[in-house]
Amino acid sequence: MSITTFDQLLEAGVHFGHLKRKWNPAMAPYIFMERNGIHIIDLYKTVAKIDEAAAALKSIAKSGKKILFVATKKQAKQVVAEKAAAVNMPYVIERWPGGMLTNFPTIRKAVKKMSTIDKMEKDGTFDNLSKREKLQISRQRAKLEKTLGSIADLNRLPAALFVVDVLKEHIAVREANRLGIPVFAMVDTNSNPNDIDFVIPANDDASKSIEVILDAVCGAIAEGLEERKAEKVDAPAEGEEAPVKKERKARISRKKADDAEAAAEPAAEEAPVAENKEVEE
Repeated sequence: MSITTFDQLLEAGVHFGHLKRKWNPAMAPYIFMERNGIHIIDLYKTVAKIDEAAAALKSIAKSGKKILFVATKKQAKQVVAEKAAAVNMPYVIERWPGGMLTNFPTIRKAVKKMSTIDKMEKDGTFDNLSKREKLQISRQRAKLEKTLGSIADLNRLPAALFVVDVLKEHIAVREANRLGIPVFAMVDTNSNPNDIDFVIPANDDASKSIEVILDAVCGAIAEGLEERKAEKVDAPAEGEEAPVKKERKARISRKKADDAEAAAEPAAEEAPVAENKEVEE
């Protein structure tokens, strides 16, 4: 059963594409018709593609890997920040830092710089600085927080990217393609879907459209995380043996004890006979 219905997508305006003159011919398979010079997206294909993407994202989340959400356009920022934070996934809603994926170690150094400044504030080093130095460091910290604060917990390259508007985020898509990181994306009628691994044909300009798609994919991610948590609870703790293995070992130990006892019985019976012979003599 689909996690998002046709009516939900229709109500959110997911079907509205761009003007016909702005279209990308590669999006032809996902276009249903043209109305008043505007392309209309085939929502049946959108529903199928959402289900396909959601299943893959659920699998990634279940494996414990991170999915990086990217959306720097005004109407997507707030929605993406809320939905990604709810499932504890990193996101970029300010300017994409060039080389964030292809030059990841440098980005990690900048994130560590934030941690160093925080440590200075805690251990009292910050108080020993001059007023001007304090101001400079505070500004630097605020700037880093704005651009990199949402990826502070991203210690390694993400397992996948989820992008809203592939035209605007073309640098992020290019970096992911170069590194072989799968890209999930909302793709409008004016965009090229060929560089996207999981295409979700949809209106990427309306906040309601963005929200309904993110609800579906983040819901699947949340399910994957819950299943991972449940499996961890059911699995035996480190150093603890699985119940079946434990029972098998106990059974073998009992059998060995029984065999040893059975072997000792004849020796015990022979001893009194020897004593009787000595008495008779």
